[in-house]
Amino acid sequence: MKSKERIESQISKLEEKYKDSGQDLSSYLDGLLYQRYLTYWDYIHLDTLLSLQVPRTYFPDEEIFIMYHQITELYFKLIIHEEKQIVDDKSQNVDFFLEKINRINSYYKALISSFSIMIRGMEREQFLQYRMALLPSSGFQSAQYRTIEIYATPLEHLVHPSGRKNFSEENSIEELYEQIYWKKGATDKDTGEKTLTLKQFEYRYTPRFIRIAKQLKNNTIYHKYLNLPEESRHNKALKEALKSMDMNANINWPLMHLGSAHRYLNKESTSIEATGGTNWKEYLPPSFQKVVFFPNLYSKLELNNWGKQWVDHIFNPEKIKN
Repeated sequence: MKSKERIESQISKLEEKYKDSGQDLSSYLDGLLYQRYLTYWDYIHLDTLLSLQVPRTYFPDEEIFIMYHQITELYFKLIIHEEKQIVDDKSQNVDFFLEKINRINSYYKALISSFSIMIRGMEREQFLQYRMALLPSSGFQSAQYRTIEIYATPLEHLVHPSGRKNFSEENSIEELYEQIYWKKGATDKDTGEKTLTLKQFEYRYTPRFIRIAKQLKNNTIYHKYLNLPEESRHNKALKEALKSMDMNANINWPLMHLGSAHRYLNKESTSIEATGGTNWKEYLPPSFQKVVFFPNLYSKLELNNWGKQWVDHIFNPEKIKN
């Protein structure tokens, strides 16, 4: 097609696109004429992005701490972006499903491989001092991390393992949410009193979590997999990708945090509390929580041994592969 004919064709398509907008194409062309050239720094709001690091102390490594957590939240947003596409898809196309799960795993791998920034990239002495200015905030309060879980699997799989056998899909969303495993990590086990960190988090996000869980009832990624045609459910690549997502989210990623906590918070005689008052030695080990997004993909033995790698991780972190 000649250049003039191509332009005429494009103009015709634009007229068709904008005919129902209440404005003729000429108005939109005027807007294009007056519009500034787009720059990289304006498009990604670079100046704003680089201004979002606001340390609370004068310790240089605090800025590393802030930036890495901000990077983490952006990766969480990428994961949720892919999860939303999976649950919204009506095609039951196994290739589409697999592509999205593979993307999620690539984001997790980037997160897991980069966590050395947290484990080895800061001075322990600085961290132990500036962390006191962060009370009672905690990475425990990452709402996106909790949202990832809610999109991935039904709430009955997220009930704390100590009472999981007593709950099922027959329970209400509200009942299941009250028993969700991570609440135990910020509750005093002797008094049953919730920490301020948990109280703040629940007040801010409980309505959102309940709303999302209700929207996803019988439509989580787990359900999307179960509702695939039988042939697609037996797709080996998809099953392996789902298992990788499970292990990245519920074993490898928590193990990275456990390694970081041991470096910064563990002492020979005692352990230092996390900033949110969470009991990290009981909350972080995957074998204690036994959170599994897609339990039907595993044998009984695999489920019983879920997260046992954490022992190896403590004594030899290099054994944990991404």
